Amino acid sequence: MKNRKRNFLALLITVLVCVIAGLSTSANAQTLKGGATFINDTSILQPLYSEYKGVRLGMTAPETRAKLGTPALKHVDQDYYVFSDNETAQIGYDTEHKVVTISVDYLGGIGAPDYKAIVGGELAISASGSLYRMVRYESLGFWVSYNLTNGPMPMVTITIQRF
Repeated sequence: MKNRKRNFLALLITVLVCVIAGLSTSANAQTLKGGATFINDTSILQPLYSEYKGVRLGMTAPETRAKLGTPALKHVDQDYYVFSDNETAQIGYDTEHKVVTISVDYLGGIGAPDYKAIVGGELAISASGSLYRMVRYESLGFWVSYNLTNGPMPMVTITIQRF
C-alpha cells in the first residue's frame, strides 16, 4: 500500500511538473505575442508580490527549507512541496543553490490569492480561454506572473522568477 501511495505521488508530481512547464512556455509565448500582458515596472514603485511563505529570490536552499519544511521531493536544483490537496510549490535553485524560481499551484483555484494582490490590473485572455498577466520588474531583475487555466479543473499558477 505504501508503494502504491508513493507511486501515485510520483506520478502526480510528474504530471504537475509537465503542466507547469507547459504553462510557463505558453505564458512566455503569450507575453511575447500580445503586448497587453507585458507590464514594465516604470510605473510600479514596489512589487506587489515578491515572496511566498517567507521565501524570496536569492535565499539559499537551507534557508528555504527552514521556512517551508522538508520537501516532498528534494533535488540539488529544485524542491517540490505539497502543502495540501490543492496547494503545491516548486522552488528552483541556481548552481550556487540560491532561489531563482518560486512557482505555486492552487488546484481548482482553492486558496489562491486574488490576482490584483499579485500582479495588479486586469488579466489578459489567451486563445485557450486562460487568464494571464505578467509584470517585469526590470530594475529588480525578476518577473511575477499569474495564470488561471481554463478547463474542467482550473488551476492558478503564481510564479516569481529571476531573469
